Amino acid sequence: TMGISRDKWHKRRKTGGRMNQIRGKRKFEMGRPPANTKLGHKRIHRVRTRGGNLKLRALRLDTGNFSWASEGIAHKSRIIDVVYNATNNEMVRTKTLTKNTIVQIDAAPFRQWYEAHYALPLGRKNITEKKYTEEEKAELPFLKKRSQKTQRKFNDRQKTSFVDPAVNEQFVAGKLYACVSSRPGKCGRSDGYILEGQELQFYVKKLKAKKGK
Repeated sequence: TMGISRDKWHKRRKTGGRMNQIRGKRKFEMGRPPANTKLGHKRIHRVRTRGGNLKLRALRLDTGNFSWASEGIAHKSRIIDVVYNATNNEMVRTKTLTKNTIVQIDAAPFRQWYEAHYALPLGRKNITEKKYTEEEKAELPFLKKRSQKTQRKFNDRQKTSFVDPAVNEQFVAGKLYACVSSRPGKCGRSDGYILEGQELQFYVKKLKAKKGK
């Protein structure tokens, strides 16, 4: 029967000659159709594999656990859009999630952590001009009144509170570029990391080139 096979017998030799078919197909040479995980409400199928093991085949995903390497933290965040895939532009059009896909994620969980940890605003414009009510001041960590001892702790933390200007710009827009580093079709998750530094510059350049076409 026809099917997806990962064997070598149907391929030609390096020199171009055909290989003799020395046996039929084997179960261990079997392949399966790709998951083509789409952006949408979570839907995962379980696939029994060789040895009774399980693969989690994600058919749709809309959230993932993303790490912010320079701060050493990770948060669950909503995936907003697929923006770049080195393999094929068709995957961007169809919003397909694969390993190493560049996506845009919601910046809110990371902003909340940063402001609570450093007591500094992140990606907020015209803070000094804006008039906050007493209730808002109590809720926003960077406007909260603290004891001198607690404030000293935050002052020490603020010495290492540098954020890449390119990342800070994204916080203003409320969306961060991130890279998916897990395999959604195999582990059923779309986890990854926020792009920073030279890697971010590289992909921003690629996205600009794509828009220019």
